[in-house]
Amino acid sequence: MKIKNLTLANFIARPNRFTVVVEKDGYKFKAHLRDPGRLEDLLNPGNKLLLKYMPVSGDRKTLFDVIAAFKDGEWVIINSGLHNGLANEIIESHFIKELEGYNVVKREYSFGKSRLDFLLARDGEKMLLEVKGCTLLKDDMALFPDAPTIRGKRHLEELIKATELGFKSSILFLIFRRKARIFSPNHTTDPKFAEILKKSVKNGVIVIPITLKTKLNKELKIEPEKRIRTIL
Repeated sequence: MKIKNLTLANFIARPNRFTVVVEKDGYKFKAHLRDPGRLEDLLNPGNKLLLKYMPVSGDRKTLFDVIAAFKDGEWVIINSGLHNGLANEIIESHFIKELEGYNVVKREYSFGKSRLDFLLARDGEKMLLEVKGCTLLKDDMALFPDAPTIRGKRHLEELIKATELGFKSSILFLIFRRKARIFSPNHTTDPKFAEILKKSVKNGVIVIPITLKTKLNKELKIEPEKRIRTIL
């Protein structure tokens, strides 16, 4: 994925979950943050952010979306609106062994009480795929979630139900920290999610954690890098 027409700004404050105040060339303004996580190690006063201009329309009140934050020498994606597009590209590139041969049938597929990100198909076999973005890094371990997630737990329960009904089910963790060598559920922040993730694996749900790398020149390039191991 390539993202063009980006603007650099400095983070100042986060008045609510979906709004940040930034500064550029002495001018302060608000930008929309499409990531409900805590992001405590990424949103510190003075930290650099990448913004993308978004024309105001409808109920929109800000002119920019936050795309990424600079941390440990890399741009870390903090915009959940990019996740499905990235996942779609990864599926089509055959980067992930478990997804080889699958085609995207539908995005935002209604199942049970949820909308899961993808319905895939291969030779008559159907797979449900949910996508999560992971930005929290402790040493070399990527942790998800960085805040309790009711929605995430519900999605796992739906994936378990899907396996019982004959679907293949998988959850793709897009890890935006290249130094990560291990993925693990965040037992401290959301022990219930960790418990349900372990249960889902026992019931046949495939956990796929991959790291992505970013490179900024005139545009921001995002691409998958490696599969890492999971410790539940």
